[in-house]
Amino acid sequence: MKYIVLLGDGMADYPVDELGGKTPLEAARTVNMDFMAGEGTLGLVDTIPRGFKPGSDVANLTVLGYDPGTCYSGRGPLEAANMGIVLGPQDVAFRCNLIALGGGDDPIMDDFTAGHITSAEAATIIRDLDHELGNKDFQFFPGVSYRHLLVWRNGEEKMTTTPPHDITGQRTNAYLPLGEGSGAIKSLMKEAKGVLERHPVNLDRIDRGGKPANAIWLWGQGRAPRMDKLTDRYQITGGIISAVDLLNGIGIYAGLIPIRVEGATGYTDTNYVGKAQKALAALKELDFVFVHVEAPDEMGHEGNLAGKIKAIEDFDEKVVGTVLQGIHELGDVRVMVLSDHPTPLIMRTHAADPSPFAIYSSVSSENRRSGLSYGETTAKTSGLIVSPGYNLMDLFIKIE
Repeated sequence: MKYIVLLGDGMADYPVDELGGKTPLEAARTVNMDFMAGEGTLGLVDTIPRGFKPGSDVANLTVLGYDPGTCYSGRGPLEAANMGIVLGPQDVAFRCNLIALGGGDDPIMDDFTAGHITSAEAATIIRDLDHELGNKDFQFFPGVSYRHLLVWRNGEEKMTTTPPHDITGQRTNAYLPLGEGSGAIKSLMKEAKGVLERHPVNLDRIDRGGKPANAIWLWGQGRAPRMDKLTDRYQITGGIISAVDLLNGIGIYAGLIPIRVEGATGYTDTNYVGKAQKALAALKELDFVFVHVEAPDEMGHEGNLAGKIKAIEDFDEKVVGTVLQGIHELGDVRVMVLSDHPTPLIMRTHAADPSPFAIYSSVSSENRRSGLSYGETTAKTSGLIVSPGYNLMDLFIKIE
């Protein structure tokens, strides 16, 4: 049996008045996910355990069969794994966003992506920050677009930090790090602002009418987690396809091989078809592939209704559709499609509500044939909810 998971990050949402009370997922044209739901198993999965913030880190650990209560230590160390950064037992990794702040003594979080700065521009900035501010204690590492990493060697982790995408449009002083070690982190953020305000990349972006990456935001800190491998648990081989360091880092800890796809961006211009084709090709050698698409989540953060619907439709047509057309060459296959968490347009950040999933098998006797379309409301009426959500992977792999 081959297994493929297709995850549209943040696809789930709340009803929207402009859509007649439908969610973007329900309003979008999703013939392939509807087919999977109608012919297969449809339900809801509870991916955010009580007491955890609804982040993609916690949600995707849950989707892959991990209990965040026993293994989650922070987002930073998961991203470090994908970037090949070795953390010592006392090292702390922080996610480092390049952001655009408004002016004033209590600046506004204008854009947590710094206008979706390019990876090439960002790499120049991060390397210069490391040259200016890095030392034996602090090191900056470039990632993709606005997503980067800071490692604090022998650092502190027990502080409260806030994801920048949670405070778009809000004053930021109240959300600066608090607690043990926060003084050093806030000082570093302040020093970085001074460097970035005069950086040539930012001056050029301003001249071209773009947003400057005029500050960094440090959050998601943690030490290296201890996790068993999903591949050992189920005695399978596997890979992961994502443009996001976080997801690839989770995959590495789970024993999955990161599979790179040319043109994968983590945004709406990503190479959807290329991801699906690479997954099908990989399954000729591997048993399991996890495909992650970030675009719907980005549209949710932007509050972009039309953009989110299009991202969902592109995911359905170009990823789910391509996979369904290609699985007949692979023998017995199970396909699961799901959202890891809602990213409601009205909130412009993540929510903890359960998300819909559908499982379709090429072995007809395994399919429940719900007869329902794929969406939040239909998944709720199906009567199936997997909670705690980390049991979903067992359900997927071990269908009797």
